[in-house]
Amino acid sequence: MTLHSFLHHAPAHLRHLAQHVAHVARVRPGVAAAAILVTGIGIGSAAQSAQVSRLQAQASSQGSELAWTRQEAQREVNALAARLAELQAQANRLNALGDRLTRVGQLRDGEFDFSAQVGVGGTGPVRDMAATELRDGMGQVEGDLAASGAQLSVLEALLANQELDRKAIPSRSPVASSFITSGFGRRADPFGGGVAYHKGIDFDARTGDPVMSVADGVVSYSGERPGYGNVVEIDHGNGYVTRYAHNSRNVVRVGDLVRVGQQIARAGSTGRSTGAHVHFEVWENGRVVNPRKFLGDMPVKRG
Repeated sequence: MTLHSFLHHAPAHLRHLAQHVAHVARVRPGVAAAAILVTGIGIGSAAQSAQVSRLQAQASSQGSELAWTRQEAQREVNALAARLAELQAQANRLNALGDRLTRVGQLRDGEFDFSAQVGVGGTGPVRDMAATELRDGMGQVEGDLAASGAQLSVLEALLANQELDRKAIPSRSPVASSFITSGFGRRADPFGGGVAYHKGIDFDARTGDPVMSVADGVVSYSGERPGYGNVVEIDHGNGYVTRYAHNSRNVVRVGDLVRVGQQIARAGSTGRSTGAHVHFEVWENGRVVNPRKFLGDMPVKRG
């Protein structure tokens, strides 16, 4: 850089100093050398100061960029954490649903353990995972969980319907802690002698004992019938109708929804009866059938 160029671009105080040095050099050459040295030192210091200022500005700019990058990275981490929480909630819901279906489906203990960790394996090498790969992987897991949830929901509905069907089939005694005193079919008539066809089975009971529904259903009749006395009839909606006769009192009305094991009457000896008991009949698609096949191995009174 020429002196003329320097004087044109240098700060005002340096221009004044350079002009002063030039004047001294013309008047007193000996002093000029020292002045030039001092001037050079001043110019070097000014240049160094300008360089430091530029470096400080660059450092400040880089610090700002680094802080912004950290903020962006933290926002990305927070977004992934929120998505992970959603996946964990989905997984917990599926585990709870799986446990419930295991109980409803009466699966063997240990056949499906939703709390056990799944075994996995693999070989190297291992590399760092990019954020985009992580997001894609989480998206795939989310899709798999949604598909599994839909399948388990369908299975739950099927098992629920199966449970409803099961509860709508006669499957218990209408009297607690009882036994059969008279079976189904031909038997000696207890009144006039001879042979009669018994349409149901009789259970031992005391007057006032609770008479209970043997399955879920709707009361289709509650009143008196010739020979039966007080009668309750329940339609189970699947072709089955059950009849409970000789009651001392009925406690349900037509249209009532009843559940398996719910009390519907009190035992008695109304109608054509020799003593307190519960007469129980099962009708399947309009035809009377032997109730014993629905009751398992209930004892029969002998003698």
